[in-house]
Amino acid sequence: MIDAERPPFPPFTFESAVEKVRLAEDGWNSRDPARVALAYTRDSQWRNRAEFVTGRDAIVAFLSAKWRRELDYRLIKELWAFGGNRIAVRFAYEWHDDSGNWFRSFGNENWEFDDSGLMRKRHACINDLPIKAEDRRFLWPLGRRPNDHPGLSEFGF
Repeated sequence: MIDAERPPFPPFTFESAVEKVRLAEDGWNSRDPARVALAYTRDSQWRNRAEFVTGRDAIVAFLSAKWRRELDYRLIKELWAFGGNRIAVRFAYEWHDDSGNWFRSFGNENWEFDDSGLMRKRHACINDLPIKAEDRRFLWPLGRRPNDHPGLSEFGF
């Protein structure tokens, strides 16, 4: 089976890097592990916090477990830097656990893509901040963040 291409392709311009970041955000906000995994190479290598994940099957398993723990997950990503086949992003997401405790998780990711636009490496550093439910900022209905919803910079994050 041949993998589908995932435009935009490297080398990235500012516009194509911004587009790639938004497409990744949209995918993760779907909370569909199988859909998200298709954006990565079959042998994609991840470091997520202190966890190491390799390959699409492991990505699906990782994301399935993540979204069973991190309920009502809503994510915003923002371009930080780009060059050639690499993009760096910063992000924040809000979620709650099964006891109703809310968190805002902040982080940075470094991405590397192959020529077909699939991500072959993802390195993520993430910190969790407990928040009160009334301090939440990511209030759109589950799914894609609306185009007119503020981003990280607008929130001062």
